[in-house]
Amino acid sequence: MTKQQEEAKTSALEALPLRDDLRGQTPYGAPQLAVTHLLNTNENTHPVPQVVVDAIGDAVHQAASSLNRYPDREFTELRQRLATYLGHGLTEDNVWAANGSNEVLQQILQAFGGPGRKVLSFPPTYSMYPLLASGTNTEYIHGVRAEDFTLTPESAAQQVKETQPNIIILCSPNNPTGTALELEVVEAVYDAGSEFNAVVVVDEAYEEFALKGTKSALTLLEGRERLIISRTMSKAFALAGARVGYLAAAPQVTDALRLVRLPYHLSAITQAAANAALQHVDVLLGTVDQIKTQRDRIVDELRKMGLKPAVSDSNFVFFGWFEDAHAVWQGLLDRGVLIRDVGIPHHLRVTAGTEEETTAFLVALREVMGA
Repeated sequence: MTKQQEEAKTSALEALPLRDDLRGQTPYGAPQLAVTHLLNTNENTHPVPQVVVDAIGDAVHQAASSLNRYPDREFTELRQRLATYLGHGLTEDNVWAANGSNEVLQQILQAFGGPGRKVLSFPPTYSMYPLLASGTNTEYIHGVRAEDFTLTPESAAQQVKETQPNIIILCSPNNPTGTALELEVVEAVYDAGSEFNAVVVVDEAYEEFALKGTKSALTLLEGRERLIISRTMSKAFALAGARVGYLAAAPQVTDALRLVRLPYHLSAITQAAANAALQHVDVLLGTVDQIKTQRDRIVDELRKMGLKPAVSDSNFVFFGWFEDAHAVWQGLLDRGVLIRDVGIPHHLRVTAGTEEETTAFLVALREVMGA
């Protein structure tokens, strides 16, 4: 699209009676380019195992015969299977699901946010949080981290007390930095928010890739009725295209989300695909250790190059320091490797892919740095 066409398109949009707070905004989106190595959106780059492909195909084929009827509004089987996967004594009453974890978060904001309410998070973090806040007309509060992007229990709790938000979102492992939060941070935030009945969401989209010894916030759920743990099947399960996200919380939280969800929001096809996949959890998660190996390899090799990668509990690595990070990004793209320029000065982020993809990235990066 030419610059003139873009300006015309923008002008046409602005002519509509758009909400004032949406004017001048740009939609969320990562580049989707036709290059050899796509390492910019933290997908599981390994293909879905054939046994799972076949199981999903059979399940979807069977579901297709009854598409004239609405699906199970309560997606009971899916909630049961997800509860079994999560463990920790959870039942289907503790579990909710939607079309990706973004919709899960959106429903949380619809139920507990809205006009006159606030949501606090701690940038740099997942860039969808402020967009979800805007879409639900919830005020977004930018918390702060230390210069090394860490967040201490004391700092987080103090910011909660000062801003008194209705919702706090903690991303762990954090995106784009990749490092998991200590559970003490979650506990401190929850306790600080108890004075004004705040809901605390821990976004654990990448939890399956965590380093040994890193504990999930699922261990904190018991007795904390305002704590929500958000997960996804997009990453470790290699099902980004299926769009299935879910959460674990007290049963009354899932009851609250029923008040805002659209009717029959999970299609029969989505339910069939997810249920079939969850019958093959061990197979689907079979690539997780391989991905972690490549992630750790990236960290080691970047350090050898004199760069500074962050400790990663995820399937990606956040690293710097570059005088001109975007020039490095472009140099990699010119060599057929697409990674993510997350907009943080001097830093970039790369997905840990297959061994071959990791090698291609490292070779290309050495060439760019040599040039």
